[in-house]
Amino acid sequence: MSAARAPLALGDRERLIFALDAPDGAQALAWVDRLGESVEFYKIGMELLASGDYFDVLDALAGRGKRVFVDLKFFDIPATVAGVIRGLSRWPVSYCTIHGWHAGMMEAAAAARSGDMRLLAVTVLTSMDSNDLAAMGIDGEPADIVVQRALAAQAAGIDGVIASGQEAGLIRAATGPGFSIVCPGIRPGGPVGDDQKRTLGVAEAFARGADAIVVGRPIRQAADPRAAAEAIQAEISASINKIS
Repeated sequence: MSAARAPLALGDRERLIFALDAPDGAQALAWVDRLGESVEFYKIGMELLASGDYFDVLDALAGRGKRVFVDLKFFDIPATVAGVIRGLSRWPVSYCTIHGWHAGMMEAAAAARSGDMRLLAVTVLTSMDSNDLAAMGIDGEPADIVVQRALAAQAAGIDGVIASGQEAGLIRAATGPGFSIVCPGIRPGGPVGDDQKRTLGVAEAFARGADAIVVGRPIRQAADPRAAAEAIQAEISASINKIS
């Protein structure tokens, strides 16, 4: 079985990952132009995939020296997921997500990866709480399930997890150093009443052990998105310096 890889060597400014949620390639790249040097790492997901421009944007980001996070949350039989990961490994992808629900699938994905890609297992979506888990027949609090899935992912050779910053400290304590933790649902000004239920601030996420954070709407909906991104970068830098 493949072993987990060492975390990506991230510069401070690569620890902010912008969720590049756009309906087509032109609008996606317009955001890249708008944000300029304030963002060095981009997550591209399902909305862009539906446009048909996905890999054009991926290539364009790499051509501009940006890191790319493929967030398509693969979940299928082991052979199928292994084939997808094997194919994606030919592209300049830094992070790729799979669901962390099946040991055999995770083991197959870990064995299939190559190049510089790091695989991240999705634990419990940040839009879900204990009521959502119960409705799915899962008995347990999100924090408990997240830690269980993080340990299962680590045992399967996966490089890290996607999890709420609320659980980052528990994951770090359970998995130890060298296991990547990427936290979405970050809300710099606190909860804003959107569909993200398990949110956390920037400094708190890093204090609890996050390696990187994913931010979308707080930048995208800001009056000055580039200034909002730079403010988050400054907070990340201060948080990293405080920890070190």
